[in-house]
Amino acid sequence: MTKIKLCGLSRVEDINAANELCPEFIGFVFAEKSRRYISPEKAAELKKFLRKEISAVGVFVDAEIGKVATLANQNIIDAIQLHGNEDDDYIKNLRTLTDKLIIKAYRFNCALRITPYALPLIDAGAGDGKIFDWSLIKNFSRPYFLAGGLTPENVSAAIKFLQPFAVDVSSGIETNGRKDAAKMRKFVTAARGAIL
Repeated sequence: MTKIKLCGLSRVEDINAANELCPEFIGFVFAEKSRRYISPEKAAELKKFLRKEISAVGVFVDAEIGKVATLANQNIIDAIQLHGNEDDDYIKNLRTLTDKLIIKAYRFNCALRITPYALPLIDAGAGDGKIFDWSLIKNFSRPYFLAGGLTPENVSAAIKFLQPFAVDVSSGIETNGRKDAAKMRKFVTAARGAIL
């Protein structure tokens, strides 16, 4: 059954909306250049309000490995998502420091040499809301997160066509750069309707 990740949450009201909808995952962005960036301190505060059955994923771009492991081992995050140039050695070293789930993002327009050491996330770009031709990964053999241009209007079709392990959305549930509770609700409802 396809799982749901609502990424880029940064306010208490975002957490409240997620708690109502109960996706399997939410995401905190720790990449400082991102407009969705939040500090580890803010994430720790928000995590206190998050329902226990929802896993918080920390999103990083070429972060210092010790900082990533510390956030994981302090249970500020329950999983790690890597969006930079992290290679197999980085991921193997990180694995020695934490047993949390590790997700590695790949831009679809690059040659997909997928690491065996992490769950892949396949995206069209870098959190810019672009979509790609889903038929090109129709026969992808490993479980993966699907991202890139997903919206309440197209997530049902994506799930029915690909049956990914999970769908990951950020810009598709925003209005004027902020998470929109109504769009979050529409996305989750559409995704769950496709799963049934």
